[in-house]
Amino acid sequence: MTSAGPASINIKLKVWRQSDAKAKGAFHEYPVTGVDPNSSFLEMLDTLNDSLVHQNIEPIAFDHDCREGICGACSMVINGNPHGPETGSTTCQLHMRLFKDGDTIVVEPFRARPFPVIKDLVIDRSALDRIIMAGGYISADTGNAPDAHCIPVHKRDADIAFSAAACIGCGACVATCKNASAQLFLAAKVSQMAMLPQGRVERSERVRKMVATMEAEGFGSCSNTGACEVVCPKSISLAHIARLHRELLRALFL
Repeated sequence: MTSAGPASINIKLKVWRQSDAKAKGAFHEYPVTGVDPNSSFLEMLDTLNDSLVHQNIEPIAFDHDCREGICGACSMVINGNPHGPETGSTTCQLHMRLFKDGDTIVVEPFRARPFPVIKDLVIDRSALDRIIMAGGYISADTGNAPDAHCIPVHKRDADIAFSAAACIGCGACVATCKNASAQLFLAAKVSQMAMLPQGRVERSERVRKMVATMEAEGFGSCSNTGACEVVCPKSISLAHIARLHRELLRALFL
């Protein structure tokens, strides 16, 4: 018979506070008591912010939207790990039961030159949006939903495209890479289109423009350490980076 966990825990948060991209930031410590172990990390931050407001202290700014592991907006580094210590999970899916009573938890924004800090834990990830925009749209007329089934797609190709499309563009791959590379993100976006017949019409132009935009935004080259795959909340495979390189070589030399 296993013993039940604690009804609540007390922790200390060391949170990065920064008013804007040009300001000098610093870590601030906040004790958080009576934390429900079954609450999510963001719910814990909500509780802390309520306390700060009552103390006339400006609340901690952090990004969030769906809180269901879909949007990727909750990106933050927790104890040195993008999205926290749990693999295959976003920050909003991280629960406080993974931490122990008395723990000190260090929280900071994703660190990368293309991700300037807006405020505290909120960063500007619009550089990733501009990479997607550079890829443009597909011009193939797929018709309405029933007509789309008239184009045969091998299940293996469909599965690969679907696994790549799972990327939520959170930027964890960039945050963990020592070169701040966005290649896993870009590779997923290129793969999801290159594997389907509708996306192969502009495949060469698409990959050239997206790679050029990635470089212009200031992202670094792939470090080949594989850290991006480890921290990716959707477990995007490194195999997509290999496919990205093949697609680029094809576009440049064929």
